[in-house]
Amino acid sequence: MFINRSDLLLNNLPQMHYGIAVTDVDQDGALEFFVAGFGTRNQALRWNGQAYEDIADARLADAERLAIGVAACDIDGDGYEELYILNTDTFAGQKQFADRLFAFGEQRIDLFTLARNQNVLNLTAGRSVACIDRLGTGRYGFFIASYGGPMRLYELDEDGLLQDVAPRAGVNLISGGRGLVSFPLVSGRMDIFAGNENGPNFLFRNRGDGTFEEIAGRVGIGDPFEHVRGIAALDANNDGRFDLVYGNWEGPHRMFVQSSDGHWDDIAPPAMAAPSRIRTVIAADFDNDGYEELFFNNIGQPNRLFKQFRGDWQQVSAGAALEPNGLGTGAAVADLDGDGRLELLIAHGENYPQPLALYHAPDHDHGWLRVQPLTRYGAPARGAIVTLAGKNRTQRRVIDAGSGYLCQMEPVAHFGLGAEADILYVEVRYPDGMTTRIDQPAPRQVLRVPYPAGAA
Repeated sequence: MFINRSDLLLNNLPQMHYGIAVTDVDQDGALEFFVAGFGTRNQALRWNGQAYEDIADARLADAERLAIGVAACDIDGDGYEELYILNTDTFAGQKQFADRLFAFGEQRIDLFTLARNQNVLNLTAGRSVACIDRLGTGRYGFFIASYGGPMRLYELDEDGLLQDVAPRAGVNLISGGRGLVSFPLVSGRMDIFAGNENGPNFLFRNRGDGTFEEIAGRVGIGDPFEHVRGIAALDANNDGRFDLVYGNWEGPHRMFVQSSDGHWDDIAPPAMAAPSRIRTVIAADFDNDGYEELFFNNIGQPNRLFKQFRGDWQQVSAGAALEPNGLGTGAAVADLDGDGRLELLIAHGENYPQPLALYHAPDHDHGWLRVQPLTRYGAPARGAIVTLAGKNRTQRRVIDAGSGYLCQMEPVAHFGLGAEADILYVEVRYPDGMTTRIDQPAPRQVLRVPYPAGAA
């Protein structure tokens, strides 16, 4: 499946890397890969037309910190995404180094360094970060999967002060936090699934008033004896409902599908369920055939790739991305070079430094469409659900708000079209429930969809 294009990564030295997020770091309208460095510099990789170059300045590179989890979203309603970098210098509990929360403008400011925000510094170890628009206002908060301390949810109040609203929202539970996803999964607003270690998972259902109820055990997705890492959301059994595929560290991996009565069932086939030293799980249509693949990134073991064949998930060759000796710590997908194919960037490290790796699938000349919904402020509408209806089948994607373990994918719904020549319509459902529809868009383009006029 995959071809190695790591030669496109300039100055790609062996380093200790962890999470990867995709956002517009330099506010030029194009996305970049942001890669967390653990005891070494963070990187912001921009496509310059020929290769990927690091454009991170000294402040953003922040080489003295131990960065691990990253995510981006617009928390202040200025139309640009802020970048949260979770630093972890201990396995669990109290830590020494606070996190970074960079606001991008004329000057790059870490909001946690401002005197007015010192009382809410995050000094608890953690792993993943996800974004959530819990009230449907177009302004997001950063949800932190803490380890050995209460989960946190940072938002800005009317005076521009950072507040941890997790207690008020009812999500300040304590566990061994690992992976996160956030989107309208079981309600009409953005919910949160938190995969945990040494304890049951959390499924926070949005009540619609900004508060949540935890229902994982009640619906059968608590999985209390396993240790979650990467999580991906997709319609795994083509029934129109979103499901969750996640990896358990050296335990059975899960493909949990939700039924019409709200209960979840694990239907992972044996090859997928087989335990591994899992890190990231990604759902994406790498070959543009109109069906998503599932990529399992492992550390110190070969990676795995799964495809659907007539509704059944089967393991297939990962090609150059097998990486039998790779120390995978994080991975993300995006199409930064604009060729209509997704690039897969894999970070390595933890045990010893390794360079980044970049892969993509061969060009099969399949059609494609990329949809980028925007909030009422013009920022990426993370958590929005995008539906593409063709003559033969309907596809659904979630605009990623934080992907499982440490990472966050591009804020774009990427659809391969395969042999499908005609698109009937594209529908975007925003986190507040508003919808907009575009009839018969042309393929092979990036379709930017503004928030519905008059609905703000």
